[in-house]
Amino acid sequence: MTAKPDPAKPDPIDLAVFQSAVHSIAEEMGAALRRTALSPNIKERRDYSCAIFDSAARVIAMGDHMPVHLGSIPMSVQAAVDAIAFAPGDVVILNDPYAGGTHLPDITMVLPVFLPGADRPAFYVANRAHHADVGGAFPGSMGPAREIFQEGIRIPPVRIVRGGEINRDILNLILLNVRTPREREGDLESQIGACRVGEQRLIELAARYGEPKMHALIDELLDYSERLVRAELRKMPAGTFTAQDCMDDDGVTEVPRKIAVELHFDPEEASLRIDFTGSSPQAAGSINAVRAITLSACFYVLRCLLAEDAPATAGILRPLTLHTNPGTIVDALPPAPVAGGNVETSQRIVDVLLRALAQAVPDRVPAASAGTMSNLTIGGIDPRTHAPFTYYETTAGGMGARPGFDGISGVQTHMTNSLNTPVEALEYAYPFRVRRYGYRPNSGGAGRFRGGGGLIREIELLTDAQVTLLAERGKFRPYGLQGGEEGAPGRASISVPGSAVETELPGKCTRMLSKGSLLHLETPGGGGWGKPLP
Repeated sequence: MTAKPDPAKPDPIDLAVFQSAVHSIAEEMGAALRRTALSPNIKERRDYSCAIFDSAARVIAMGDHMPVHLGSIPMSVQAAVDAIAFAPGDVVILNDPYAGGTHLPDITMVLPVFLPGADRPAFYVANRAHHADVGGAFPGSMGPAREIFQEGIRIPPVRIVRGGEINRDILNLILLNVRTPREREGDLESQIGACRVGEQRLIELAARYGEPKMHALIDELLDYSERLVRAELRKMPAGTFTAQDCMDDDGVTEVPRKIAVELHFDPEEASLRIDFTGSSPQAAGSINAVRAITLSACFYVLRCLLAEDAPATAGILRPLTLHTNPGTIVDALPPAPVAGGNVETSQRIVDVLLRALAQAVPDRVPAASAGTMSNLTIGGIDPRTHAPFTYYETTAGGMGARPGFDGISGVQTHMTNSLNTPVEALEYAYPFRVRRYGYRPNSGGAGRFRGGGGLIREIELLTDAQVTLLAERGKFRPYGLQGGEEGAPGRASISVPGSAVETELPGKCTRMLSKGSLLHLETPGGGGWGKPLP
């Protein structure tokens, strides 16, 4: 006999349509933010993320945006819900890394969605965008700081919009503490507008489904995500798998910092325990990751086990138990600086997780990719406008080779999902000239399948400026797997006008450079996979 369908359980077709609907709302929010933003970092590089949450602040949909944002933004939304008694028309702003944030340049907006006649939110919509400057000691707010107070303005959950009206007191306080207030105001207003797009679409969706059916669909969507993850975990070999890797340094001392992990799979329980308690204490420099970052990296790796169309919801984390020690490089406590924890340590956490996972399922895991976002910030006074400018960009590197495939060259990998700033847009927006931009030959690790190559970029400054680097994999190269060789390390150098001498730069540094100086940046290649053929 054929089993009768459970009338209380949503129809699978309805669930698939609902999943696509809420995902498309997150994507539309992102498109609205991208189209209306002022800064090249958001408009061109797409350094933003959007997500949808239910009334209990559980994430039910994410745009195809930045993994480092998406896995951590639920903690910011929860911090906002805990701190604010939301009313219709409110929008909350925050960037505090110790309240679910990542680092200070990543500013999050949270808007409650009230359905007609309701007295509490039925949904929350949120977005997070990286702002090219939020004040602090270094233009671009991404320098080698020694405490978080040097990294920029720190915003707890506060209403930037109250009852539909922008709170000018809060906005003015923020704008007075940044180097590029006009650009910041435009980007912040774009984030608010994107939230309102999500609000309108969710109200329309609720009208179509009705609240009872919609709540049933949400619960089933979360359960479905959980079932998919548990199905993968049941295929894993039982046991504990360990790995470790090191950060080159913290930008203050030359001491490497260890990230160590244990993965414990229990196929019978379909559960996973991840333990980072063997990692180094938090550092003096800015490579500290808050727990939200570490959880975000774990969320990303779990998503990598699933099919591309699997719903990205809070249900994915249900089978996971995460152990970290507060006060370590993967669970930093204030006032530790954290700018690099978001962009650099997050990448190394993924590398370590994948290295351990490769012991369990060697035929599914790629070699290490570049392992750094090769962050570059430049700030000064634009001679064309006589106004301050701040430029920020992550530079792509090589993807690690995979079982059966070479790695891809010059691509953003793992926790970043941004693009490059097109040369035309960069030269139009900033007083720079791009002298060279292309693939870095022979930088991918050799193997049966070769790692992808890094990039070479040379930028000439057309004005005096402060240049800051925040990069990794200059000492500890991207690893190969199954006999594959390491990728080439990253490097950076400068040459100044009137001198043929090229000066090597450390991975984490800031320098005042004169007009005409040339910055030369080479990003790491990915590791190879499998022993090279004879």
